[in-house]
Amino acid sequence: MAHDGETQEVAAYQPAAGLAVNVSDAPQNPGMPPHRQRMTDKDPKAEKRAARVVYGLFYLSVAGSLWAIAAYMLFPIEDQQMTSIRHNNMYIGLGIALALLSIGVAAIHWSKALMADHEYVEERHATRGTEETREATIESFRIANEESGFGRRKMIRNSLFVALGASILPGLTLFRGLAPHSSEEDPLAGDPVALLNTTMWEKGTRLTRDPGGTPIKASEVTLGSAFHVIPEGLSELSHHDGMLNEKAKAMVLMVRLLPEQLHERESRKDWSYDGIVAYSKVCTHVGCPVALYEQQTHHLLCPCHQSQFDVTDEAKVIFGPASRPLPQLPITVDDEGYLVARSDFEEPVGPSFWERH
Repeated sequence: MAHDGETQEVAAYQPAAGLAVNVSDAPQNPGMPPHRQRMTDKDPKAEKRAARVVYGLFYLSVAGSLWAIAAYMLFPIEDQQMTSIRHNNMYIGLGIALALLSIGVAAIHWSKALMADHEYVEERHATRGTEETREATIESFRIANEESGFGRRKMIRNSLFVALGASILPGLTLFRGLAPHSSEEDPLAGDPVALLNTTMWEKGTRLTRDPGGTPIKASEVTLGSAFHVIPEGLSELSHHDGMLNEKAKAMVLMVRLLPEQLHERESRKDWSYDGIVAYSKVCTHVGCPVALYEQQTHHLLCPCHQSQFDVTDEAKVIFGPASRPLPQLPITVDDEGYLVARSDFEEPVGPSFWERH
């Protein structure tokens, strides 16, 4: 209680600490520090220099993008030499890095040196969607355009558009290089459907172990076992002969079950041999290798997106994003007991989208 002639003090009691604290001792809000103007705000020449730096960096980004495209052509990798691949990757990477880094540095310098520089407190509230809010949003965009100078600084704006457009070109160039090109020597190279519709498998081709190329006898395939298989002669090819491309289409996973466990259509009864079946390892979703075999469930699992295929039922899809069964390779045995192909696959291997026209 306050007494006459005494200054009344308000005290707050804190039960946890058991202490009384004077409100007058609480720290006060010091407010915002004095605003310091930038050189570009005080000196028109500094402002012009900063603008030149910004659009200069944007055009430097354009140069980096063009260099990446030029490097792709100047340092080809068709000879498959490690030196060529190293130079190709290094110079293309430097060009793309310069293009993206220049855009980033220019954008930061633009915001720090040229865009409006003032502090304010923005009140936040929960209301939204009213006409006033929408009008305020439009007004904020107008103010942002005015303060950033985006509509007024044509050199910076145009150079930004050019740099962003040019930064896409190296990626388009590189992706275009992944597409096959038809030629007089290989007229089917530009047709993915035709390419994936034929493999090295043909009538009488022996099934061999991957990667050694050792032929496989039916008697060697025990119940429940799984073999990674490639066509005979593939292991003898070199990289220059397209070994990897041929293997990517022709690789097969072969397993053996009890004959009575197989659910085969009448037209496919002769595609298996004594419970041995062979299916393409190329997933029909996006082409990942289906190489995981669950012996107890007889399921094949694609590790990329978890598509599952039932080996007992013509490799039909039982789970996941794959849209069709794995193509089956018709097999039999030759006079020496070695497993051989009856023919090539009767449908294109790989992702289903290749079949769409």
